[in-house]
Amino acid sequence: MTTGPDGDRPSGAGRSDALPSRLVRLLRLAAYVALPAEVVLAVLLVGGVRIPGAVWAVAELLLVVLLLAEGLACLRLRRRGLSRRDVLAELVPRPVLRIIGHELRIMTSLVRWAARRPQGVDDADAVFPHARDQAALMYGFAFVCLVETVGMSYLLAGRPLVHAVVLVLDVYTVLFVLGLHAAAVTRPHTLTGNVLRLRQAAHVDVRVPVDRIAAVRHELLFTHEKAEGELNLAVGSQTSVTIELVEPVDAPRLLGAPRPVRVLRVHADDPRALLAHLRGLTRGRTAPSTTPGPPPSV
Repeated sequence: MTTGPDGDRPSGAGRSDALPSRLVRLLRLAAYVALPAEVVLAVLLVGGVRIPGAVWAVAELLLVVLLLAEGLACLRLRRRGLSRRDVLAELVPRPVLRIIGHELRIMTSLVRWAARRPQGVDDADAVFPHARDQAALMYGFAFVCLVETVGMSYLLAGRPLVHAVVLVLDVYTVLFVLGLHAAAVTRPHTLTGNVLRLRQAAHVDVRVPVDRIAAVRHELLFTHEKAEGELNLAVGSQTSVTIELVEPVDAPRLLGAPRPVRVLRVHADDPRALLAHLRGLTRGRTAPSTTPGPPPSV
């Protein structure tokens, strides 16, 4: 979102040319009612339920009116100089945008995974994959979900409506589980210039300036206690590299709430390669690894 002259307020927030808050609330309320209603009607139709024509007419009319109102609001805001991002922020609640973005990244990751095209690695100086140690678990989980899908389809064959709803949910669950793993595969940790980018699936994306790193060490952990100011990006329930910062960075939560962290624990398929690159950039400021080395030769 763009900022105003003072540098700390969005250009579309608090301005006289923004839409009245009452109108924005009305549009959001209409969307919250109309869109779920359309989904319910679509599921009923797929399930073989006969829907009266009057109900369809009213639902479609409400949807058309809502789309026209949203379109006019977008045009009004665009004519007053707001960017597309600012328009979305004005009309759609931020948590909704973040959830939709997360789901889209999950599904896009499936396509990138099939095409073998990782995201955000073109300009990277070093890439550190981190999904290998969770592959067996995720494949097993997806297989269990697939078996459950087949079983529920057989059990609900005599109830078309319930069968359709459960089938859609089950298929989406299988895709979601595979998408989580695909997101981890296609979004590795990267080092670009003096910025370390740490990611987990499609919901964590933290950029850490290298000059904020106070210490980095190899530390293999399988249990992680939640603590304020710490972020554990475990893969297969393990982390292998601990990074301590001189000042915190923000790692926003899924719905956008700020989360300042000063200690990050991450995992990489080759943790020593990640450690070597970071130590090379932070030489003189890095604490020694707590992992004991090989015994001295006699």
